[in-house]
Amino acid sequence: MRAWLNRWRRRLWQALFYRMVFGERSAQGLPLPHTRIAPSTCIAGEDGLVLADHVFIGHFNFLDAAGGLTIGEGAQITNFVSVVTHSSHRAVRLMGRSYATHAGPAGQRPGYLQAPVHIGAYAFIGPHSLIEAGSRIGKGAVVCAYAQVRGEVPDFAIVAGQPARVVGDVRTRDATLLAQHPEMAVHYAAWAGELPAASANPAGAP
Repeated sequence: MRAWLNRWRRRLWQALFYRMVFGERSAQGLPLPHTRIAPSTCIAGEDGLVLADHVFIGHFNFLDAAGGLTIGEGAQITNFVSVVTHSSHRAVRLMGRSYATHAGPAGQRPGYLQAPVHIGAYAFIGPHSLIEAGSRIGKGAVVCAYAQVRGEVPDFAIVAGQPARVVGDVRTRDATLLAQHPEMAVHYAAWAGELPAASANPAGAP
């Protein structure tokens, strides 16, 4: 009896609170019929979010869009990811108690950082990653789980570590997949362009 009850409790909770449904609308009022955002994801400063279609944002993420956050078409943000567009810890250390009441020029606080984040088309952000203010992640890039991204991630790069470093290029694997499924080449080229020669022929065969 208890097992049955627990199963139904989980199903009910999932249906009411965790089920993801296709269809969103951007802060600019544009319909995004193929975008899904989990209801458990927290978006702060949503007016600063520029969102394309075909985006997937999974459960239990924190997205700070107050400083400007752009998420390109087809980008995937998995689970337990933090994207921040501001950082106050240096300012708080410098100013101590006066942080709450300081009235500098134009409201500025010494040491306070605010900068936009850009996540490129068809990028993949792995679980438990941190994307820091001012970062720019290129199209098709893969951010591995638990990575801490600070700064620029090139197009198609695979990055891992804290801080994240380039450890590979997704086009190496893409070339293998496209060789197996040549009918997908036109779809791939539509957003990614042509594969570079080294990726298209990784073994160096003629």
